[in-house]
Amino acid sequence: MPQLIFGLAYLLILIRFLWPLQLPLSIKIVAAALILVALQFHRWSKLSSGSVFSPEFPRPVVALFNWAFGAIVLLALLQLLLDAGLLVAMLIHGGIVSAPDGIRYGLAGLAAVAAAIGVHQAMRIPPLKDVEVGIRGLPRQFDGYTILQLTDLHISRLFPASWARAVVERSNKLGVDLIAITGDLIDGTLDARRADVEPLRDLKATDGVYVISGNHEYIFGYRTWIARFAELGLLSLENSSVVLDRDGGKLAVAGITDRASRHGGQHPVRDLAAVLEGLPNGAPVILLDHQPSDARHAARLGVALQLSGHTHGGLILGIDRLAARANAGFVSGRYDVDGMTLYVNNGTALWPGFALRLGRPSELTRITLRPAGAI
Repeated sequence: MPQLIFGLAYLLILIRFLWPLQLPLSIKIVAAALILVALQFHRWSKLSSGSVFSPEFPRPVVALFNWAFGAIVLLALLQLLLDAGLLVAMLIHGGIVSAPDGIRYGLAGLAAVAAAIGVHQAMRIPPLKDVEVGIRGLPRQFDGYTILQLTDLHISRLFPASWARAVVERSNKLGVDLIAITGDLIDGTLDARRADVEPLRDLKATDGVYVISGNHEYIFGYRTWIARFAELGLLSLENSSVVLDRDGGKLAVAGITDRASRHGGQHPVRDLAAVLEGLPNGAPVILLDHQPSDARHAARLGVALQLSGHTHGGLILGIDRLAARANAGFVSGRYDVDGMTLYVNNGTALWPGFALRLGRPSELTRITLRPAGAI
């Protein structure tokens, strides 16, 4: 399906953008070839590593591919808008209406600049985002409790050790009570990413650093990566929970394997009811679940707050509705789900196969808990 979509985008640009330009045929052929090369980014990625999810080129090359690929996708969307406008003009004027070359060059320039901004926004060290959440039955001892949510780090050639180290340093300066990493930490095999994930060892929080899997851990060897996270001092909450106690006040933090665990008999069974069984009565539950799609199920089981990622915020404002449709309507930010708060994080980073953000910024998310009604 993606190849069909990219093929249609290529034909659109070839026929509706490139061919009408008053340029020598040789230049059009070269431009068409370069566009085709850029659109095959995922094919080149697979050739480099065996997986479209792990481009193993030098970081500047991965960034350049993302810029070119993104600019072409944006140009195709802009060309569609131009053609829609020309169609309306034809209906109004009753004849053929064409756009001058200047308009097409303007669209190309706009797409190129927007893609450059989008790649920069995707690759930067995320800014801090503060969120306060009211929790029903929150013990007074946990009023003001802080959780730093990191998600979708996608540590890779695009987000290497230097980037991970900067994220760790910024995270540690916040001095939060607990750090929750909600999946998709890596893109690549353990051999490829061993040095890049090493900075995660230095993450520090008063009550620990907890981690669950995302769907990408299943692509690159689930058990291998879960074992590696443990070696780095990250505390696994795969189908398990921990009860925090402060002077008799209790708060439960639970985690569950990703929805990808449903495919393949060797993976831990995803069963939220079993995870929550035996937790202290009255203790509010915070759930870490990589994908937000099952939030209504969590709400029915009495979870107070679910922290998720996976959607990358939909990447581009406007187009984010496509990501929402694929995730039960949840794509970015806070939702009230049958009395439970769901927070869908835009992501600390994103998949290096389409590293573009426009209007959906990355974030280091510091969540402060308050008793319900106090905010």
